[in-house]
Amino acid sequence: MSAKAIREYDGKLLLAHYLLQSPTLAETKPTPAFAPSQTRLAQVNLSHVSTADPADKIAEAVEAALDRAERQNPWLTSTKLVAKPDQLIKRRGKSGLLLLNAEWPAVKDWIRERAVKEVSVGTISGVLKTFLVEPFVPHPQDVEYYVCIQSHREGDEILFTHEGGIEVGDVDAKALRLAVPIDEPLASSERIASTLLADIASETQRAALSSFIERLYAVYVELNFTYLEINPLVVLETAGAQPQVIFLDLAAKLDQTAEFESGDKWALARRDPAATEGSGPAMEFPAPFGRELSKEEQYIQDLDAKTGASLKLTILNKDGRVWTMVAGGGASVVYSDAIAALGYAHELANYGEYSGAPSETQTY
Repeated sequence: MSAKAIREYDGKLLLAHYLLQSPTLAETKPTPAFAPSQTRLAQVNLSHVSTADPADKIAEAVEAALDRAERQNPWLTSTKLVAKPDQLIKRRGKSGLLLLNAEWPAVKDWIRERAVKEVSVGTISGVLKTFLVEPFVPHPQDVEYYVCIQSHREGDEILFTHEGGIEVGDVDAKALRLAVPIDEPLASSERIASTLLADIASETQRAALSSFIERLYAVYVELNFTYLEINPLVVLETAGAQPQVIFLDLAAKLDQTAEFESGDKWALARRDPAATEGSGPAMEFPAPFGRELSKEEQYIQDLDAKTGASLKLTILNKDGRVWTMVAGGGASVVYSDAIAALGYAHELANYGEYSGAPSETQTY
């Protein structure tokens, strides 16, 4: 397994496409007791722009990206919006990187002020190049929930707490948990409700959440997620209709080694909404915030995406004095461990591997 984080934009596209399609893994097949919200997502992507570019070129690229987002998503001009960076940054709200309840002109100004500029989040500094814009969803705080699915050696585990949002607190200490051992079905809706939703008084909310968790787990397994966290998850009740479930904030990781199995499914969810056939682009696995890929790392990542073999290069410390020769995956790990054990981890400059029978051309 190679757990790689994906953008919130892509995670929400996957859920929107497969939430009602993925085959159930529950003991009994329940009827969905919720209505998924309409997914409207606008991405402002400036990953091709460098801070070294001239200021006028950067400004031109930002305006082009904003214009493109508006053309592709006309709803931006007619609704209140939420804007945030989409670069694997945790606790964006507490870092002042979240704009709420704003009109499109204010969103554009907010992005202009931050695009292709360095910011600090805690002890990490990085350049903001990718933004996500969505409709603002007004709601009371008491319908904010937290749900997370994560994979362990023994199987999967579902965590839930009835208090979600920016002040969720210590999830490990307060969350209720449901284990799903390997090769065993997901528990029934009744058991999901009794195990995870005991603190929720509303029967309507309990039924909606139980049904949603069943559907969420089906997507998790079919698409080879290794981690999926939604916080907050909001349930809005409307008279005469099923409750609406809205995933406002999402963090996710996929098993990159499952790309041979799920790559086409990931790409299908990323297809242009205007397209009626074919797939979208392959899934992207961005570098962690604060760490931009070098040209060499990007080149190897592009090669890796086009082969069933494993080709990896990571520059750990460009000023390091110990550079290892690229070898098979197991040998590369042994080399790195030996260097660290000898007290030279701070001097280790790179990690590289080729395995899975790459071709002679790919190797050299």
